[in-house]
Amino acid sequence: MTSKERMLLAINKQTPDRLPVTIHQWQDYHLNSFMGGMTALEAFTACGLDAALNYYEADTPESSQWRVEAKTTKLPDYIRTDYTIHTPEGDLTTAEGSNPMTTWVVEHLIKEKEDIYLYQKYAPVPVLRKDGAKAMYDQLGDKGILRTFLCGKQGGCWQDACELYGAENLILETYDDPDWVHEFLSILLEKKLQYIEQSLTGAPFDLIETGGGAASNTLISPAIHEEFCLPYDIKTHDAIHSLGFPAVYHTCGGMSKITHLISQNHCDVSETLSPTGVGGDIANDDIARQVFSDLRPHVALIGGMDQFNVLQSGTKEEIRREVERLFRIFGSQGGYILSACDHFFTVPKENLVYFAEAAKTCRY
Repeated sequence: MTSKERMLLAINKQTPDRLPVTIHQWQDYHLNSFMGGMTALEAFTACGLDAALNYYEADTPESSQWRVEAKTTKLPDYIRTDYTIHTPEGDLTTAEGSNPMTTWVVEHLIKEKEDIYLYQKYAPVPVLRKDGAKAMYDQLGDKGILRTFLCGKQGGCWQDACELYGAENLILETYDDPDWVHEFLSILLEKKLQYIEQSLTGAPFDLIETGGGAASNTLISPAIHEEFCLPYDIKTHDAIHSLGFPAVYHTCGGMSKITHLISQNHCDVSETLSPTGVGGDIANDDIARQVFSDLRPHVALIGGMDQFNVLQSGTKEEIRREVERLFRIFGSQGGYILSACDHFFTVPKENLVYFAEAAKTCRY
């Protein structure tokens, strides 16, 4: 059975020949520092992993009504890029910081409530480079699956809004001005739905990622999730399904208290099954079994492996034992792809090889 066949069976809640094993996105820093400058596909092959490539290359249409000026400043610890966006009704500003490992928001784009209307009226919807997606899909072949994201800072409307306005600010507004929050989320949803229709139609993807850690129950309550995430997630996933794609809901954080909501949001797969060591709340086997019991009848599962305390610093034997434990809890009935829960930057190559080798002994 090929890696692609194996992973697609798992996504469809079926049973492959053995446990599929992968990681959640290679980071350029890791590829250059620990993998000798390999490409992501070369790194999957070198480690013996089933490949899950991510493609998101999109062009923002030029618009005289949304003109972006950028200014980059080198600071002692990071590079700051300030953006000024000119619209016919006023300017918006935002800023990002970056270092060799990652990029983050320094200044939120939406500062006043009225700013969402400038965003709604003038912000163009990106256009996916489908030729690039097809080229990557063809290059990947049967070595694994091709994933993608939606437009915006993040796939999910709530996570996107947090990136644009600030998570703390947005949480407070769910109490102070919930109607405005719903209006904001609806604006973001409309742009995502437009992107899905225009850019994903006919594109060669195996899995579409939505969600985001800001929707996890380590940041917001289940009540906030139910009111401000669930309705928009359902509409997003229904639009993805209308084009024939499965959707994976990414919750990099606590998820044990929102499993009943994830199972209702029309996704096909739930990730990341994160333990406490990487910021999740699956603290022990009992919680893990409950998460499995809540989710597995409804969706397939991806994740579970602690990329810091096990993959990065564990011995070969510790990695093997953790793989076998995760297989027993999450994978014994199929419908499971074992994966590092999220990004990592300093995991030794040999530990990734041990990870893949251990998973390959978990057979159905």
